[in-house]
Amino acid sequence: MVDVRAVRCVMAKWGGRPHWEYDAVLLGSDEHGDWVGIPAGTPMARPGAAFTPPVDSVVLVPRDRAGWLATFYAPGFRILVYVDLTTPPRWEGATLHAVDLDLDVVRGETGRVWVDDEDEFAAHRLEWDYPEDVVVRTSRTCDEVHRRVTAREAPFDDATPERWLALLAG
Repeated sequence: MVDVRAVRCVMAKWGGRPHWEYDAVLLGSDEHGDWVGIPAGTPMARPGAAFTPPVDSVVLVPRDRAGWLATFYAPGFRILVYVDLTTPPRWEGATLHAVDLDLDVVRGETGRVWVDDEDEFAAHRLEWDYPEDVVVRTSRTCDEVHRRVTAREAPFDDATPERWLALLAG
């Protein structure tokens, strides 16, 4: 049996506005960062919305403190890779924190890759007064992540998350 540790994932929006929260398990670490497992059926909630993933998924917290969190879904879901652009994720004990900065890079089950929520990013940067350095850094990171997901460059390939999904599945 894998030695796993319960963790809490707490996302916020800019200005401390609450966003997605859920329980998960820390599966381990590799050269890419820390891997967090979310079993199928785990309830996730944010103000005004809830989601229960129908398949297992794993989240990569990048080792280099890059401004993103990548979720990889097991086969059978319409999305395979979902990368949230965030402030650099940080651990406080067994709680993972990050501020979601709206933009997402997504690879669907057909292989198509796209950037989602560009309209939300444009609106929130004005409404919530994102600092210019945050806007520039997030936009650059989004371009780089989009390139890497499209190229299926590790850890955004299929093999890297498969190991962690198999570990979660037991």
